[in-house]
Amino acid sequence: MDSKKYQPVIGLEVHVELKTKSKMFCGCSADYFGQKPNTHTCPVCLGLPGALPVPNKKAIEWCVMIGMALNCEIPLFSKFDRKNYFYPDLAKGYQISQYDQPFCLKGSIKLSNGKTIGITRVHMEEDTAKLIHQFGTQNSKLKTQNDEGYSLIDFNRSGVPLVEIVTEPNFETAEEVKEYLRKLHQLVRALGVSNADMEKGDMRLEPNISLKREGQIDLPSYKVEVKNINSFNFVGKAIEFEIKRQAEILDKGEKPTQETRGFNEAKNSTVSQRSKEEAHDYRYFPEPDIPPFRWNQEYLDKLRASMPKLTEEKQQELINKYNINPVSAATIVYNPDLYRTFASTASIGQEAFGTAYEVTANMLINKKLPYIEVSSEELAKNIANLTKVSNIDDNKLEKIIDEVILENEKAVEDYKNGKETVIMFLIGLVMKKAQQKLDAQMVKEKIIQKLK
Repeated sequence: MDSKKYQPVIGLEVHVELKTKSKMFCGCSADYFGQKPNTHTCPVCLGLPGALPVPNKKAIEWCVMIGMALNCEIPLFSKFDRKNYFYPDLAKGYQISQYDQPFCLKGSIKLSNGKTIGITRVHMEEDTAKLIHQFGTQNSKLKTQNDEGYSLIDFNRSGVPLVEIVTEPNFETAEEVKEYLRKLHQLVRALGVSNADMEKGDMRLEPNISLKREGQIDLPSYKVEVKNINSFNFVGKAIEFEIKRQAEILDKGEKPTQETRGFNEAKNSTVSQRSKEEAHDYRYFPEPDIPPFRWNQEYLDKLRASMPKLTEEKQQELINKYNINPVSAATIVYNPDLYRTFASTASIGQEAFGTAYEVTANMLINKKLPYIEVSSEELAKNIANLTKVSNIDDNKLEKIIDEVILENEKAVEDYKNGKETVIMFLIGLVMKKAQQKLDAQMVKEKIIQKLK
């Protein structure tokens, strides 16, 4: 099997749960995680006859903001549609979603390698209920009459606002996919529209993978979708497994089946679930209980103006204002709580204790100091105490450095041969001999001077 003669064609569908107070089409609480099953329900999200949906304004605005952040066009006309399919977690027998006229179209996002990933659409829909499977009485406290497995349904999640973000099939590697997902994760958190907690199912990832032969222009005539993955690394492993699996099938002169598959985390492999449906299988038609939406451009402009700063802008501001390195800035921005804390702590530390901005950044990132329930003043003071250096007589320090250089000829030779990281080893030895906390930068400069 030679997978190099095939070019992967990869697209993504990502579902993001919004953190609105209420559900998409009713007033039930959307804060369902960890709650007692079937306690956040009403006739609307249970799909009872005669119940009518009322759209959640905040959820729609947040969906549009995600589209704006992804450089999408926002059509002035949009509507909801019914997506018809039968499954036990779908009480009504259909899902209220969007089909041909979604809220956001034709966006893009750029990767670090310069490649632009096209965003096909960003649309709004409702989440389904959750199925809990019990595989026989051996794994369950409950017993069934025939001692077989069964499934339970929790409707607390039914109707929670869900945004689906669909890309063009522009990815060629698992690494490109993971970078895109990290950027998207940062984006929705920066907007404040979702917690994007992967373990809680706030963000579910569904790659679709196919292979075309080297030099082939047209897209492959099949597509394999892997559903409901909750980890960037697992997405990467699913893609790599599928590339290998599909290449082996193509090498035999066969065509991979167009299907939906699941990811087995224990085996790092995918398993077949069902044949993949086409759009016509869902019998989409306009939702008759919800009128279409006609946006006013002025309203959209106000919505855009209300958006918070996004990741790249925040990161550049930290670099410019506090002169910290890009890696530290990216790490700080990735964590909203840390981002809110850093600026005030760094400023207080600099003014009150003379603590360099980069030192504050390093301490918060690497030492993982608690910053959620601690004031910026207290945090700045703690950092100053932890990084406080002792004064040492110059002659004493010179003598210690000379001893360390004399006792570590190989390390010195390695440094002179270009292995610059050895300098950190020598600094550590000087600190140990001095038996006190010294200014590492000052020690480094003195060692380098000696080694010239």
